[in-house]
Amino acid sequence: MRQKAQYKGFSLAEILLAVGTLAIGMIFISGTFLTGIYFSTIATEQTIAAAVADEAFAKIRLYGINPADSSLATDRLVLFEVLNPIADDELAYPSTKVVGEKQYFWSALCRPVNSDSTNRLVQVTVFISRKVGSTTTYPGGTTRPVPVQVSISSSGTGNQSQLVITASDEQAYINSGCTIADNRTGLLYRVVQRDADAPNVITLDKLWYGQTTDSVWVIPPPIGGGKYPCIAVFQKLISF
Repeated sequence: MRQKAQYKGFSLAEILLAVGTLAIGMIFISGTFLTGIYFSTIATEQTIAAAVADEAFAKIRLYGINPADSSLATDRLVLFEVLNPIADDELAYPSTKVVGEKQYFWSALCRPVNSDSTNRLVQVTVFISRKVGSTTTYPGGTTRPVPVQVSISSSGTGNQSQLVITASDEQAYINSGCTIADNRTGLLYRVVQRDADAPNVITLDKLWYGQTTDSVWVIPPPIGGGKYPCIAVFQKLISF
């Protein structure tokens, strides 16, 4: 008797199982690529931010400020642009005459370390921000990110990590991930989250050691919403 020919191959169920497994694997791999691109972008911006900060500190030393300026006081931060109103182009990076190539901005806050006028040591806090849209505007009518003051209150000093934003129109200025500077001391805090149920309450990454009623400085988001521009904050003591 003739034997029936036997054919070897995959069944439809096996093919579908293989395709499904491959699809799931590709989903995980694509997710890994997206995560890698995200963290690579962050790392690149952090590297650029360090270069922008070096240039900012160098320009602040070059243009200088008068430590005896009446606007300066040990218990408050003052914008460098108020102490020395240099051209906006000097606050952009890179230092090139081509406006379209300027992709980053910096802005500085200054506070003398000592009340003695003969002591010329000044605490300088530099905020580095990315350029976000050519027609983007920020609170105060500026076209570049500049720190603004936000009124806050707390239940105590050094015993809790939550602050209350006292002005309702300033609540949108501070969101999760922001870096804020205490107006009196210049101490930097990272905002862990803004309460969804109570949008005027923010949680910090460490205990608050400022006054129970004061203000903080922060780079606000663009008017009308958009990507948060601030990518890094640097601080240094400079003798003028």
